[in-house]
Amino acid sequence: MGTDLPPVPGASQNDSDRILAVLCHISMFFGLPFLLPLIVFLVKRESGSWVSEHAKEALNFHLTLFLYGIVCFVLFFFLIGIPLAVVLGIFAAVCAIIAAIRAVEGGFYRYPITLRLF
Repeated sequence: MGTDLPPVPGASQNDSDRILAVLCHISMFFGLPFLLPLIVFLVKRESGSWVSEHAKEALNFHLTLFLYGIVCFVLFFFLIGIPLAVVLGIFAAVCAIIAAIRAVEGGFYRYPITLRLF
């Protein structure tokens, strides 16, 4: 599905960075799909750290899902939106879990069909 990003030069991955990266990816399960990745990205972006790249990728994915959700809502009136929303939800959960696993392993995950807004 996704591809690995090249490692950030000079970036280290300590345990707290890995936890932050995992939380950014799974934040949608806690009802914070935009807030947590945005905060982590804003705090860590100056250092150009490994965790800021994860936060940026998660934020882009969550914003893209929001846009796709709006499209599904419009399509509800044509009845195609309901199955599309179910597929989108399953797809989002699977991708978030894969990204979190890659973050725990110290790698990167590039979400498919994501608009790169940041």
